[in-house]
Amino acid sequence: MAAFARKRFLKLKRFRLFLFIFLIAGILLVAGCSTKSSLAGEPVTIYKSQSCGCCGLFVKYMNQKGLNVEMVSVDDMAPIKSRYAVPSTMESCHTSVIGGYVVEGHMPIEAIEKLMSEKPDIKGIALPGMPYGSPGMPGSKEGPFVVYALQNDGSVTEFMRI
Repeated sequence: MAAFARKRFLKLKRFRLFLFIFLIAGILLVAGCSTKSSLAGEPVTIYKSQSCGCCGLFVKYMNQKGLNVEMVSVDDMAPIKSRYAVPSTMESCHTSVIGGYVVEGHMPIEAIEKLMSEKPDIKGIALPGMPYGSPGMPGSKEGPFVVYALQNDGSVTEFMRI
């Protein structure tokens, strides 16, 4: 009788271990999926200078959000900024194109999701400079990120704050 009880106890112990591992795996799977954006699979082209290191970190960020990233390294970003009519006051180190919109700089995914869900009649959005704590940039965020809308007439207005 004692041997039978011991076997049953060991089976129950293994079953609990299996359930625990299954539960942890499920939690990790859900946590991993939560980093994906609602734009998962959306194609995006990111133009970057060949010498830029932070641009590679931004590409990694976009990949982690599930976007289908094509990275294009160029010798000179000026023609890219000109082609997409990015005002000099709005420039950053890289320029992305997604869904027909230009996305300038180290843009948080929340702003891109808003752009793509609302589809406003603008050229795109910009987060000028290289703000600390923005995607791909080191450091801590030092206040809200002001994201600007690049209007079709060349003017710039506030799009959102993150």
